[in-house]
Amino acid sequence: MADGDTMRDEARRQRGGRQQRRDARAGVEPGIHRPYIVRNIPTYDILSDESLTAIEATADRILAEIGIELRDDAEAMRLYRQAGAEVTAQSADVWRIRFEPGMLREILKIAPAEFTQHARNPANNVRIGGRNVVFAPSYGSPFVMDLDRGRRYGTIEDFRNFVKLSQSSPWLHHSGGTVCEPTDVPVNKRHLDMVYSHIRYSDRAFLGSITAAERAEDSVEMARIVFGTEFTDRNCVVMGNFNTTSPLVLDGVTTAGIRAYAAANQGSIHLPFLLGGAVAPLTTAGMVAQGLAESMASCALTQLVRPGAPAILASFFSSMSLRSGSPTFGTPEPAIGSLAMGQLARRLNLPLRCAGNFSTSKLPDGQAMQQSMMSMMSAVQGGANYVLHSAGFLDGLLSMSYEKLVMDTDMCGALHAYLDGMAVNEDTLGFDALAELGPGQHLFSTQHTLRHYETAYWDSALDDNQPWETWDEQGGIDHAQRANARWKKLLREYVAPPLDEATDEALLDFMARRKAAMPDMWY
Repeated sequence: MADGDTMRDEARRQRGGRQQRRDARAGVEPGIHRPYIVRNIPTYDILSDESLTAIEATADRILAEIGIELRDDAEAMRLYRQAGAEVTAQSADVWRIRFEPGMLREILKIAPAEFTQHARNPANNVRIGGRNVVFAPSYGSPFVMDLDRGRRYGTIEDFRNFVKLSQSSPWLHHSGGTVCEPTDVPVNKRHLDMVYSHIRYSDRAFLGSITAAERAEDSVEMARIVFGTEFTDRNCVVMGNFNTTSPLVLDGVTTAGIRAYAAANQGSIHLPFLLGGAVAPLTTAGMVAQGLAESMASCALTQLVRPGAPAILASFFSSMSLRSGSPTFGTPEPAIGSLAMGQLARRLNLPLRCAGNFSTSKLPDGQAMQQSMMSMMSAVQGGANYVLHSAGFLDGLLSMSYEKLVMDTDMCGALHAYLDGMAVNEDTLGFDALAELGPGQHLFSTQHTLRHYETAYWDSALDDNQPWETWDEQGGIDHAQRANARWKKLLREYVAPPLDEATDEALLDFMARRKAAMPDMWY
């Protein structure tokens, strides 16, 4: 082989090695992204066993002495009564359900501590529970916003864009659910377009609809088209995110949806949305006790329908501005509550969903990221397994922001490195780096530095770390402006993951038949 050919081969080999190192630095193995995080740092346990026991005892008192009000679901009432709960009729379709202390904990022992949610690309399957951490985008905003067009109602085009942006990020693991409300599609039909968008534009796991029992069933049926009926019956391939009606109410729409997912052996998240001072006690301990009681009662229904169905304990804690009555997000007290919920979930041996990148800021600014970090770190340090609202949350959850989404995903990248912890071995201790040149010498040229310089540190896609003079000469572009340019670039470069043509046709046919079977409803 000629010297020139040898040099070219060596150059190609080095370029390939550099690309592999860049992939590793981005948290991606060559050709394969990282499907979820396995935490390598301990959880932060803030409460003593005595305090945890006191919270659990108060949750038991709430369930036994006050109880949960169940509305408009006689089948759920029958299941609770059959399991041993005390049922008192309040009216024809309203019941007070009371549970003896320890009853719900006994029922929840058969729920899985960990489970896999399968994605249509098996490389993207996520493991939920244990030491595993899954990041998903924000959920449920009626408005969307960006720096160019401001705040407006969300559309199906926005919905698709957010699915594409989430799919494009190596730092998210899950496609999420209602990433924004597509208000240009009828209320009773938009769930079909949303589930289809997750399937068509992402090959990651996703959440289905929960706003009516038939919409939950449609979501499961569309999952069956993708995964097959038998596979779906044996495995979790779609999940629903269910809110209790706080304080202490389970309405029939919620319980019917929970029953639909559980009967199909699909996963469900059980989330009290607690606003301190409004629908929960102002004090953090009281809010946590109520949240635990509501989530346990909701989770237990899944096991009464189908023992072993996946269920996720969950909490969404929010404080309140007592001067105005407005909810506040990203504040310290709810963050402490999330840390406590982590300890309680581990005592129950259940997966946990809590916190996220919360903010009441109206812009993707310093307030937005300061509040987000306060909230998100509580999820990460508290041991949350599934973190909804990891990207895009703005305006107290009323708005999904294009810029905030890419700012948050960048933060999620940093959290990958944070959760990886510190490797301690002969190489990482770096003795050779100091010994090679000795005292008083910089380490830039040492073999240790050359070996690690491309992979040693997480590298932000958005931060500007240049000197002030260079930044100023380049236009003085701020973080939000850089985020604006980045989401546009990601959408331009987006390539849809392949979807089997016959599966796509079957999904479109199912959607067309379901839409034709009902008139449009706009409220």
